[in-house]
Amino acid sequence: MSPVVTAAVKTVVTADAVVIGAGHNGLVAAAALADAGWDVVVVEASSTPGGAIRSAELTPGYVSDLYSAFYPLGVSSPAMLALELDRVGLRWTHAPRAYGHPRSPDDEDAPVIHHRPEDTAAMLARHDPRDGDAWMDVVEQWNRVRDPLLHSLFGSAFPPVRGATQLFRRLGTAETLRFLRFALLPARAMAHELFHSEAARCLLLGNAMHADVPTDAPASGILGYLLTMLAQDVGYPVPVGGAGELAAALVRRAERPGARVVYDAPVVGIDVSGGVATGVRTAGGEHYRARRAVIADVSAPALYGSLLPHDAVPARVHRDLETFEWDTPVVKVNYALDAPIPWRSAGLNDAGTVHVGADDDGLVRWNADLVTGRIPERPFMLFGQMTTADPTRSPAGTESAWAYTHLPRGVVDDASADLLAARVDAVLEEHAPGFSASIVGKHVQRPSDLTRSDANLFGGAVNGGTAQIQQQLVFRPSPGLGRAETPVQRLYLGSASAHPGGGVSGAPGLSAAKAALADAGPTGAIRRRAVGALLDLVLR
Repeated sequence: MSPVVTAAVKTVVTADAVVIGAGHNGLVAAAALADAGWDVVVVEASSTPGGAIRSAELTPGYVSDLYSAFYPLGVSSPAMLALELDRVGLRWTHAPRAYGHPRSPDDEDAPVIHHRPEDTAAMLARHDPRDGDAWMDVVEQWNRVRDPLLHSLFGSAFPPVRGATQLFRRLGTAETLRFLRFALLPARAMAHELFHSEAARCLLLGNAMHADVPTDAPASGILGYLLTMLAQDVGYPVPVGGAGELAAALVRRAERPGARVVYDAPVVGIDVSGGVATGVRTAGGEHYRARRAVIADVSAPALYGSLLPHDAVPARVHRDLETFEWDTPVVKVNYALDAPIPWRSAGLNDAGTVHVGADDDGLVRWNADLVTGRIPERPFMLFGQMTTADPTRSPAGTESAWAYTHLPRGVVDDASADLLAARVDAVLEEHAPGFSASIVGKHVQRPSDLTRSDANLFGGAVNGGTAQIQQQLVFRPSPGLGRAETPVQRLYLGSASAHPGGGVSGAPGLSAAKAALADAGPTGAIRRRAVGALLDLVLR
C-alpha cells in the first residue's frame, strides 16, 4: 500500500479588514475601523509594534528612542486626538523648555522656546527689541489659524475642503489670500519677513529642517512655522518611559474595540481578483482574507513594486514611481552620558530638543552639501535630551540623548555614515566642551541599519518620501494618487508615503480607514465608480 501524502495545511484567517503593518498609521486605521464595528486584523512583520515608534535599552539603564522621539503632532493632530490615548494609559511629559538653537559654538545666549509666549517674547527682545512684539504677533496669528490649518494639513479628507472653508470663514478673503501666500514662502524668506534678529530667525529655520526641504525652496517655511508654533502651543511632549509606550498605547486602543495584531508575519503579497483586493499572504504561508478592505501601512514603492501583482497596477503608475523620490538618508547617533550636557549656553540645559551646527547662512551651506553629494564637514543636527524631557529615561544626574542628521541623497554606505557620525561628535564637543568625556555608551544607526530594522525606512529615509512640493498633495506618492484609494478596489494606502506624509499625525491611516468605510457604505458603489473614473482619467 502506498503511503498517504498529506499537504501542509496553511492558516486562513478571514476579517472585514486586513491592515498591513502595525506602525502608528496602521494602528490608527485599525482603531477607526474597529470602532465602526468591523472585524480587523493587523499583520506585522516584526515582533514588536510601532514601526518607527520604538524604544530600547541600547546601553543598560538608558532608554533610547530608536526613531521618532518628540510628538507635537501626537497631541494636536485630529487623528491622534480622536483616539484619546490617555484613556488607555499613555502619559505625556515635557522638558522645562521645548527647544533651543545655538547660532555658533561660542553662542552663550542661545534662543529657546519657553512654555509661556510672553517669556519667549521677552527672551527674543533681548536680541532685538522689535522681535518681542513680532513673536506675539505670530502667536496671535497662530491662534486664529490653528484649528483650520491643522485640519487642512492633517485632516482625514483630501482635498481638505473643511479646513480650507474654516480658514476662509475665520480670516476673510483678503487675509486668506495673504496667509496662503505666506504658507508658500521658502523658510528663509519667511524667517526674514517675520523677524529682525538671527536668534528669532533660527528658531523657525531649525524647525523647517525637520523635513528634507531646502530653506530656499517654495513652501519649506510652513513646516518651520507649524513646528515652531506647536512648540509654543503644546510643547514637544514625549511619552513617559519611551517611544515604545506610545506604540503600546496605540495597540491597546486598537484592541479595545476588537482589532487583533499578529506579529512576526511579514506580508509578501496582496491577492487581487477581478481588480479587487481580497487579502494578503505572509512569508510563513498564512492567508488573511479581507471581506471589505486591505489597508497598507507600507511605502508606495513597496506596495506597487513588490506586494501587488505587476499587472494589477496601470503601467502609468509603474512609470511614475520610477521617479519616486525618497527623503535624504538619516544617520542617528544614540548616546548614554554619565552627566548633563555641558552646553556653553546655559539656557539649553533645560531644552528637550536642540538644533545644533548651523546658523541662518550655515543651513544654506549644509543644504548645498546635501544637494551636491558632499558629506558635510559641519553637519546640522537635531539633538534630543531625553532624560531632560523624561527623567525615567536614565539614572538621576545622567542623560539619554541622540543626534539625528542627514547624508546626501543616494549616499547610504556605512563608511560615509561613520564619517558623518564622527563629525557629529566634533560639532557637539564644540558647542558643549567636555561632552565626549561623558559618553559611556554610543550606538550609531546607519541607513543600512534603519532599512534592516524597518523596510519602510528604505535607504535611511524616515518620512516615506521627500516632503518637497513636487511630491506632496495630489503628487504624493505620484501624480493623481493623492487620496488613500488606489487603482485596485478595496486597497488603500495608509502610510507616510500618502498625503500628508511623515510625522506622527495618524492622518494617512485615518484617511485610509475613512475611505474604506465610505466605500462600504450605502453610497459606496457610486463613490467607487466616481473614484475609479477619476483614476482612469489621470492614470491612462
